[in-house]
Amino acid sequence: MTRRQITGFSNPTVKALRALREKKRRKAARRFLAEGLRLLTDARECGHIPETLVLSSARDAHPLLDALEREVVAAGGEVIETAPDILAKITGKDNPQAVAGVFTEFDTSLDRIERSSADIWLVAQALRDPGNLGTMLRTGDAIGAGGLILIDDCADPFSVEAVRASMGAIFTQRIAQAPWEAFEEWLRGPDGGAAGQLVAASLRDAQPYRGAPYSAPCFIMVGNESRGLPQAYEDACDLRVTMPMMGRADSLNAAIAAAVLGYEVLETINARP
Repeated sequence: MTRRQITGFSNPTVKALRALREKKRRKAARRFLAEGLRLLTDARECGHIPETLVLSSARDAHPLLDALEREVVAAGGEVIETAPDILAKITGKDNPQAVAGVFTEFDTSLDRIERSSADIWLVAQALRDPGNLGTMLRTGDAIGAGGLILIDDCADPFSVEAVRASMGAIFTQRIAQAPWEAFEEWLRGPDGGAAGQLVAASLRDAQPYRGAPYSAPCFIMVGNESRGLPQAYEDACDLRVTMPMMGRADSLNAAIAAAVLGYEVLETINARP
């Protein structure tokens, strides 16, 4: 099995790979970076093979790494070997993992979502922190959600930070992006009927999240980290629920709220005959 060696920081391939850390360049290339053997193995097991595999020359031998390399080559991809400090330059981490991969960005249009394929979907509006976004993907995977729908101006789900925080869930969860108006029209359908229950984590005219009448498919929506959901968006929901705050904090982190609510919805739906 042959590999291409890269030894210089100024190599054009290194510059192109490093540029994928920048949103503008990433969007232009429609490619994104993922790093770490576990994450790339999760991708492979979900049917996603990197088109470029970058290996550290200081890596330890591992059968999963060998399997990954074989599949990249079999799929016509490229395998690059380089020094740890060059890999650090590519990934932006001082102590990079031994392997990174380049993947084609997924289609994030709403019409790719089949709502009946899962009982739970997560929805985030104007979520700005890529760590929160990645955590929501990870939460969705944990509760068996179908995916994450990003409303309005959210952080980029394909950023290095979001992909890293997802712990591989970027490859198991459907991702869609849309403005609110398009999402509401898609959810309700052309006749305005209920094609899914939209539930908001809210502090306004909300009922306790425990024992609320959740139904599938349930779309759990959280808002921006600092502003929450706009009132008009809350008004459009079928159900508004709140979680008790026993201390001085008046709200939970957006991703944590989605996790707490997600498990409650999961328990409610699974308890039904």
